[in-house]
Amino acid sequence: MNAGAPGAIAEALAETGGRLLQVGTDFVFNGEQGRPYRPDQALDPLGVYGATKAAGEAAALALPAARVLRTSWVYGLVGKNFCLTMLRLHALKAAAGEALGVVVDQVGCPTSTLTLAAACWRAIGVGADPAADAASPRILHWSDAGAASWYDFAVAIGELGVAAGLLERAARVTPLTTADYPTPAQRPSYSLLVCTTSRAALGLEPMHWREAMADVLRCMAAARS
Repeated sequence: MNAGAPGAIAEALAETGGRLLQVGTDFVFNGEQGRPYRPDQALDPLGVYGATKAAGEAAALALPAARVLRTSWVYGLVGKNFCLTMLRLHALKAAAGEALGVVVDQVGCPTSTLTLAAACWRAIGVGADPAADAASPRILHWSDAGAASWYDFAVAIGELGVAAGLLERAARVTPLTTADYPTPAQRPSYSLLVCTTSRAALGLEPMHWREAMADVLRCMAAARS
């Protein structure tokens, strides 16, 4: 799906006309350089997910009217994501008087589906103007502003979840290392994205990830009331 579907869509659009926006991931980088990754850097994924997403980027970009927009640590109001999982675990662990262990040595940036959707619509709209299309980069980076570890993210979900009325109280969060919590999928330890040129091309100002998450949690609270 990650590699073949974008290629099939690009082939169809080459015949029928139209534009394609392929949403990419920070997992196409290995996380070893210790500084944010630019859109034009060489890819070096660590695992199957990153490798198939990299192949999907290449397949999509075979279509001249296609763009890739890479993002990171996406969460939102629905579906399966870290924010919703942590809200559930905060409630369970706090009720049981237990700590919640979360990885502290992987750094990136949480990205709200609300801000990401705005960036996607803007990226699609750029292609409607041939002059703007020619000047706009084909590979874009978008995340909310700032940096966080998964531990930072989990702590903030507890704090802001209480403030939004979604939690009675937050659980105590304890830091774990990647070695303490091994997973089959290998993840980059540092995957911040350089978004400066992409934000300028899209004409969008960034929002700090904590502010963006507060907006998402307020929307969740309003939907439940």
